[in-house]
Amino acid sequence: MTDNAAPVKIGALIWNQYTDWPAMLAIGQRVDELGYDSLWTWDHLYPILADPEGPFFEGYTILAGWSQHTTGPSLGLMVGANTFRNPGLVVKQVTALDHLSGGRAVLGIGAAGFEVEHTAFGLEFGSSVGQRLDWLDESVELMHGMLREGRASARGERYHAVDARNDPAPVQEHLPILIGGVGEKKTLRTVAKYADAWNVFLVSPEEAAAKDAVLRRWCDEFGRDHTEIERTLSLGPMLIRDDPAEAEAVVARIKATNPGMEREVLTGSGAAIAELCRRYADVGFRHFIYHAPAPYDEETLERFVTEVRPAVA
Repeated sequence: MTDNAAPVKIGALIWNQYTDWPAMLAIGQRVDELGYDSLWTWDHLYPILADPEGPFFEGYTILAGWSQHTTGPSLGLMVGANTFRNPGLVVKQVTALDHLSGGRAVLGIGAAGFEVEHTAFGLEFGSSVGQRLDWLDESVELMHGMLREGRASARGERYHAVDARNDPAPVQEHLPILIGGVGEKKTLRTVAKYADAWNVFLVSPEEAAAKDAVLRRWCDEFGRDHTEIERTLSLGPMLIRDDPAEAEAVVARIKATNPGMEREVLTGSGAAIAELCRRYADVGFRHFIYHAPAPYDEETLERFVTEVRPAVA
């Protein structure tokens, strides 16, 4: 919601590259113990933001594993690659996850953008970003219909589902659909039509506010109350430390574990990270999700709960 009095939520996106299942299980359980609101992982087939010639776990299987060892946070892909799977199959998968987790699944979805893995696995990538966004819109229309009405057909330009049923229904009466992206002409139009939550990757607060204004205009066009859509913000990889030298040493370990890592790591004290989050909260973003690359940092995980969340709230 964009209500600035709404509770502040926090989430952790655990990178599923250059790691192993015991480490992912342990960090997922710790996220649960600390009272995080959401737990996410990526949907890729090869490492991204690092050397693609490395290990990577499939996302939905990781979520299913976590579902059996956690009880509190919602579980989702941030975000699912629409090009990887038939949209009806995605609805069946996320519905199964909802049952496995006792009603905690989120259907995260986006257009996808990492061509290397598509080529390697023989997955159609499309001729342009615009075409993939058209596919996304048709796909989410089908997903929305199957989740809300129990059955739906695709419009047939890309997908050809005919009266596809989702039976059994999810545990949740309203299993949320989250869409990631900031494209003003297509992505935000799809968000306004179908999404329950919207994710923005770290941009400036001013840019986030401008994108939010575009979303509101699309909602007006469709006659939808924009406050029905939760605004979520991905902070990217983050490390909370008071000592810059210590932070630099930990970042070096992260980059050594993720060779060729291109994404910079956001570093700072708990107070500094909280001040950054407050700037986004002021423009309506109340759910903050940070990325945790391996080796997973326990101090950041704890301080995000104990220092950042209460300071922003």
